Amino acid sequence: MSRTVIDLDDEALEAAARELGTTTKRDTINTALREITARYRRLRALENSRQLVADGALDIDILLDKTRYRP
Repeated sequence: MSRTVIDLDDEALEAAARELGTTTKRDTINTALREITARYRRLRALENSRQLVADGALDIDILLDKTRYRP
């Protein structure tokens, strides 16, 4: 873990803490960094899936048919 001194937007930090349910600056910033990284990974995975569907390599109807994998 690294230590960095930075100026923070206190209002943005407070708003993020409320949304994330965090209580310290450190937890808020670390949670926000993890959340944004996970969000962009999900967005990339969704776009990759869309491209597979567009290319015909993935049949979305099979994935949406829950009778195929749920008894």
